[in-house]
Amino acid sequence: KKLTSVAASSSTANTTMRPLNEQEMTTMFQKMAVFIGHNVKNLLQRTDDKHVFRLHKDRAYYIGERVLKASSSIGSKELVSMGVCVGKFSGTGKFRLHITSLPLLAQYAKHKVWVKPASEMSFLYGNHVLKAGVGRISDGAQLQSGVVVFSMSDIPLGFGVMARAGMDVKGLGPTDIVVLHQADVGEYLRDEDTGFATGGKGGSTLQAEGIGEDNTLIRKRKRLSEARVQPPHKRNKFGNRGANRAHANSNRKNNS
Repeated sequence: KKLTSVAASSSTANTTMRPLNEQEMTTMFQKMAVFIGHNVKNLLQRTDDKHVFRLHKDRAYYIGERVLKASSSIGSKELVSMGVCVGKFSGTGKFRLHITSLPLLAQYAKHKVWVKPASEMSFLYGNHVLKAGVGRISDGAQLQSGVVVFSMSDIPLGFGVMARAGMDVKGLGPTDIVVLHQADVGEYLRDEDTGFATGGKGGSTLQAEGIGEDNTLIRKRKRLSEARVQPPHKRNKFGNRGANRAHANSNRKNNS
C-alpha cells in the first residue's frame, strides 16, 4: 500500500497519461512480484531520475519524470508509446506482462534459468525450456516460480514459469519441460508487422499469460511445443497433418 500511494501521488504536467489507481497498481505489482519479489520497491525508490508508472490506452508504462514532462506537448491520439511498456490491462482488469518489461525483470529477477547455446533458438521460437537445454538454475526456484531465462553469456532472452521445482530437475528426462515459456525477445521479429503498441492482430502474442490461471494454457502450449519439434521429414507445405495426405495423393497418382 505504501508503494501504491507513492506512485499514485507523483505529480505531472502530462495530461495524455494518467496515474494508475490503487487497484491497478496493486494488480500490476502482484504480477511483477512473481518475478522480482520485493524488488518492486526499487523501481520507485531510485536515486537517479525519479520514475513513475502511467497508464495510456490500457498499457502501463514505467517512465522517468523528465521524459514525462517533455511529453506534455504530445496529444493523446498521437502518443504511441513512452518509457518502458510493462504490460497491458485486459477488459476484465487482469494485467499481463509484455516482453518489453524484460529489462526490468532481468535486473531484479529472484530466480534465473540459463539455457545452453544449442537450446537458445528453440526458446526464441516460443518453445518451452527442456531439461536437455538447461545450463543451470539459481537456488530456491520452486514450482510455478517466475523465472527470467538467460543465455550462458548472461543475456536475457525472456521469461516464464517453472514447471518443476529446481531441486527436482536433476531427476528429469532430457525431454521433460523445466520452464513454461511465456515471452521471449524473438517476438520483436515475429510480431514486427503488427507492432507492440497498436494492439493489432499480434497483440495477444506479446503478452505473458497469468500465473495460477493457465492449466488449460499449459496443456495447449505443450501440444504446440510438441508439434513444433516434430522431425522435418514429417512436415510439408500442408503442415504436419498434411504429410500423410500428400503421401496418399502421391500413391493414388502412381496407381493410376
